[in-house]
Amino acid sequence: MIETAKTSESQADPAVSVVGPHEGETIVLGATRMRVLEDGSHTGHRLAIAESVLAPRTQGPPQHRHGQHDEGFYIISGTVRFTVGDENHDATAGTLVMVPPGAPHTFANPTDEPAVMLSTFTPDLYVQYFRDLQEVLASGQPLTPQTNIDTMSRYATQPATGLA
Repeated sequence: MIETAKTSESQADPAVSVVGPHEGETIVLGATRMRVLEDGSHTGHRLAIAESVLAPRTQGPPQHRHGQHDEGFYIISGTVRFTVGDENHDATAGTLVMVPPGAPHTFANPTDEPAVMLSTFTPDLYVQYFRDLQEVLASGQPLTPQTNIDTMSRYATQPATGLA
């Protein structure tokens, strides 16, 4: 008689994460408000997702390259200008922009209307970068381009030297 191995009864099914419309961690970076919907804790750190509201005429970070993660941006409303190298792309509602590791990029809201976008980070490495920037502001320091670059460097991200 052949016996089959029993699986552990204590092994639970993976938990489903549900984040409601007014839930999630809020990170405020000047005129930008970010709501972290998934910080990687429910995905084995494979994926993080955040919703960001960019105020009118908001500049983004210095142009940079990620060494270890893909970044996706889905525009929900408004217009977000992505600068990739020396090319500008104005992304409107319904547009998806995917940035692979190594691609130079930045973004801004050049319009007089707010813009809302959903961002993905695979793996979740970059969520802590935004938390760190919020701590800089909470300590009373300004978010200068150099502060941004110094903080990025802790998360396998470097400035795209020689680019806008």
